[in-house]
Amino acid sequence: MKKLLFFTISLMFLGSMTLNAQKQKPHIVFVIGDEEYRSEESMPMLGQILKRELGAKVSLCFPLDEKGFINPNINNNIDGLEALKSADLMVIFTRWRELPKEQAKLITDYVESGKPVVGFRTSTHAFLYKKDSSMASLNNEWPAKVFGQQWIVHHGHFDDGAKPLTSVYPKENSKTPILRGVNSFNAYSWLYHVDGGDWKLNGDCFTFLEGKSLKSKHEMEGNLTKYPIIQPVAWTKSYKGKSGKSSRVFFTTLGHPYDFKEGSMRKLALNGIYWALGLENKIPKNGVNTTIVGKYEPNNSGFGEKFKLNVKPMIIR
Repeated sequence: MKKLLFFTISLMFLGSMTLNAQKQKPHIVFVIGDEEYRSEESMPMLGQILKRELGAKVSLCFPLDEKGFINPNINNNIDGLEALKSADLMVIFTRWRELPKEQAKLITDYVESGKPVVGFRTSTHAFLYKKDSSMASLNNEWPAKVFGQQWIVHHGHFDDGAKPLTSVYPKENSKTPILRGVNSFNAYSWLYHVDGGDWKLNGDCFTFLEGKSLKSKHEMEGNLTKYPIIQPVAWTKSYKGKSGKSSRVFFTTLGHPYDFKEGSMRKLALNGIYWALGLENKIPKNGVNTTIVGKYEPNNSGFGEKFKLNVKPMIIR
């Protein structure tokens, strides 16, 4: 009888260990679809690191053409969004998508569930529905509520990829585990305006990383009162959806493909993902290991056919 009781307790203990182990291996779904900043290259790179560091299950959702090749210029389809139904975290980097209602609903249903969200750069304008008024709230209202701001303006297209355009540095006296190992660096992203003048960040945004434009059209035009040359470039906030649960949200307006060559940018992104998952206690003193799996040699940003052609979706196993 004692042997049977010991065996039963052992099975229960092993079962508990298995459940805990599963919780430490989250399902992270990357929603990818921007035709300018090569998110189809940067996001899989982050996904591979997360697979190595967390043992995470990683699903990558790309815009695909009829031959199954990645084509970020296709703005009305992102393949594989059903993965969000079992996701523990959604990482989104999209720009002005006009997805079918059923695809958009998979994204918005996930957000309303109260699960965590991480957003990059153009996700301040993740959607653009020009004709369907029933979807128009996703254009500006949705990103402002979820991420803290909508698309407003930036400090100007200059020297794209030729040299850095924004000086990035931790905000004075900011304390967050997301900044572990993150040093000041120069980013290739031109600076987005998100706060100041006629605009302010929405909700309970906690900003901890700032950027100063190194070349600004607003400075040239003498319009810095309306569009200050220093802006928040990373913050955390909460979002309470229809479920009534409060979700963790991490957002950064950085995201040029060359930014991710910088270790501190990768560390910012990975630390932010850990924080969103509630794993801030697992962020090492010097931040998450950012060593790239394989190579990361992205194309420069730009429109048209600046992306790598005839590429099939990566599957991270």
